[in-house]
Amino acid sequence: MLLQVKDTGTLVEVLKIEELIDPNTDVIHGKDQEGQEEQDPEPIKKENLVFPSGESIPRCWVDANYQKA
Repeated sequence: MLLQVKDTGTLVEVLKIEELIDPNTDVIHGKDQEGQEEQDPEPIKKENLVFPSGESIPRCWVDANYQKA
């Protein structure tokens, strides 16, 4: 799955979907898709990610208590 970094617009390949959808995890591991060469995985905060369309990722992926609000 590809997501986009809010500030830079860089596309990032999410390596483990489980990290992305787990609301108790603040960081995912992904590969930057910029350039021609395969990049090394790096930690990325979920709060900095959006879908390539610009839409925010679902709140239930980042907030374990989203139903209590």
